Amino acid sequence: MDLQFYGANCVSVIYKGTRLVVDDNLAELGAKAVTKADDVALFTGSHQKSSGRLVFDGPGEYEVADISIIGITSRSHIDENGKTATMFKLVAGESSLLFTGHIYPELSEAQLEAIGKVDVLVVPVGGNGYTVDPVGALKLIKTIEPKLVIPTHYADKALKYPVPQQDLAAALQELAMEPKETVSKLKLKPSDLGELTQLIVLEKS
Repeated sequence: MDLQFYGANCVSVIYKGTRLVVDDNLAELGAKAVTKADDVALFTGSHQKSSGRLVFDGPGEYEVADISIIGITSRSHIDENGKTATMFKLVAGESSLLFTGHIYPELSEAQLEAIGKVDVLVVPVGGNGYTVDPVGALKLIKTIEPKLVIPTHYADKALKYPVPQQDLAAALQELAMEPKETVSKLKLKPSDLGELTQLIVLEKS
């Protein structure tokens, strides 16, 4: 399984020839969308029309090729009129990933039961009232106990965020987590995951 990061919350996952793209809102932020016609698009929150062949943007259980997709309803961090978000858990082979999106970092027992075991947690850290901040991210990390954490949605001069986002270095300092490594693409192998939670920074593609 290969993971790449494109800025904001946008991450692609490739497994056995199937490419999923999570939260490709890049066109709304002044950049170029990366979703292609053959891709499966997942959105944890509101979005514009996607060019993907399949689009999932709400709760439910789905199957695409050899990938199981579970959408879990959550309270949105942008809490306007009971606005909700959808966390997505992907299960492919022996690996499980959770993309939180802009959620409120207090999870219920029912949500945690639906989440279950997670190898990789992809979580925003930019904060400033728009998304999860490092304090909230740390709360999620301690609650979910993933083996690997990938931070997203931090300051990026190339993107026009509605609200300024915290710098990655400052966010990691608040998380008190030293990156295990910084890579341009993560080739995820279950055998590479240790018992202790580690953090990897994905360079923007």
